[in-house]
Amino acid sequence: MKASDLFIQALEAEGVEYIFGIPGEENLDLLNSLRESSIRLILTRHEQAAGFMAATYGRLTGKTGVCMATLGPGATNLVTAAAYAQLGAMPMLMITGQKPIMASKQGEFQIVDVVDMMRPLTKYTRQIGSAHNIPARIREAFRRAEDERPGAVHLELPEDIAHEQTDARVIQRSRFEQPRASEPSLASARQMIEQARHPLLLVGAGANRRHTCGVLRAFVDKTGIPFFSTQMGKGVIDERHPLFIGNAALSGEDYLHRAIEAADLIINVGHDVVEKPPFIMGNVARQEMAGGHLEGAGDASGAKVIHINYITASIDAVYYPQQGVIGDITDTMERLTRTIEPPDHWDFNRFMAVKQALDAQLLEGSDDGRFPLYPQRLVADVRRVMPDDGIIALDNGVYKIWFARNYRAYLSNTVLLDNALATMGAGLPSAMAAKMVRPQSKVMAICGDGGFMMNSQELETAVRLGLDLVILILRDDAYGMIKWKQANMGFDDFGLDYANPDFVQYARSYGAQGHRVESADHLLPLLKQCLDSPGVHLVDAQVDYRDNDRILNHEIKEKSRTI
Repeated sequence: MKASDLFIQALEAEGVEYIFGIPGEENLDLLNSLRESSIRLILTRHEQAAGFMAATYGRLTGKTGVCMATLGPGATNLVTAAAYAQLGAMPMLMITGQKPIMASKQGEFQIVDVVDMMRPLTKYTRQIGSAHNIPARIREAFRRAEDERPGAVHLELPEDIAHEQTDARVIQRSRFEQPRASEPSLASARQMIEQARHPLLLVGAGANRRHTCGVLRAFVDKTGIPFFSTQMGKGVIDERHPLFIGNAALSGEDYLHRAIEAADLIINVGHDVVEKPPFIMGNVARQEMAGGHLEGAGDASGAKVIHINYITASIDAVYYPQQGVIGDITDTMERLTRTIEPPDHWDFNRFMAVKQALDAQLLEGSDDGRFPLYPQRLVADVRRVMPDDGIIALDNGVYKIWFARNYRAYLSNTVLLDNALATMGAGLPSAMAAKMVRPQSKVMAICGDGGFMMNSQELETAVRLGLDLVILILRDDAYGMIKWKQANMGFDDFGLDYANPDFVQYARSYGAQGHRVESADHLLPLLKQCLDSPGVHLVDAQVDYRDNDRILNHEIKEKSRTI
């Protein structure tokens, strides 16, 4: 058969449902082979959006999402998406074309060494130099993409190789089980937990994969140990749980950092080094040298750390756990829950005092009637209108902090945010992929005006695909996150304001429905109307960020010190 036919057959054998992307001249054999396959081509308007969609597919399913681009500029447009998937631990395969490698007819036209370009951004990158290598290359790419820690992989299929004839056959998927943690490491961790007086559980990004929710909930229910999460660990345990303290949304001196300071042991489940830890172990040593308390990013104040994960910890100046328990997290937590015996000397009073103060603080502003919208009211109304299994996909901006901190997630992967690469432009494509993967769930993209405009052309894709989707644009006519940082550093307001199109008319020009929020009380019923109506709905909501500096940089820290 033709090599491109074999390539598509190999993808089908891996269970591929979609290929997101923009084909070019060098992909035409592959595109023609795709016509008769079970795989659906999702044509996007930018390669970056295709990569974001493929990565989100991988994040939600655990299976490798696939995207495609041509050579040169098509391939370079995938670079940000590659980093997004790699840092975010999302399994994704990028397929790029290339000019014929046997005999070039165009010199160096559009030639970029894509394989080398992808090397620092992927787990695996190869050019396919022979049709006979296709089955092994694809099987290995999928294995690498999905193996812990998941990430991005890349294959380059040159035009002349795609056209070759071959008698090679597809390699079927292999079955691999995650290794189990050793009994000695588990016993050491159990002993540390039972001997601690103030143990605290942290749920990280790695716990948001492979069905860990039930076992972590069982551990909390049996032990009564309070817990908090990183941004990418939101929802692994229902955040309505009475032992949930909060989310690590701010770098330091938030309410939950006061609980961290009181902990003598942190049980760190699924911590991923791409998310800065909400405690700085390095501060402990400096405190001891200084003979007193060191102000900083919520240091662990001498607490020991247990690292429970699929992979060992990457040691650096701020994170060097004393005990590692390495293996399948679900198996580890099941065994730990089964064998642990909660002692009488555990004391969680300080943690629960922090929780009580934080819960009260999170209610502040949730019914504020000012307009433009107050961030706390905005977050509260989105939570009120979204069902338990509803998915919000956040782009990157200062509102991400408000949602991470104030929005309670009830189920795993219902808050899709990127706290790894933290790129702008991913919110809309991510929401589109989420709706395709979970068509029965209500899905809302939440984007700043800056991030939305980076991939706003995908409105056409969403309309063409017939998705039922709400896009909430938080408009402040500026790069609000950087303005907040600018104020925090004491700089004058400069260089970050811009103009926007009429978003209502902009949406309608693509065939979507456009709406504008007219008052604080208008937001909730408008969002409900849009979520309950078919089609793509864009909502322009003007937001007031003027209090960001006062609240996030000063007031929260000052109030937390009084607990």
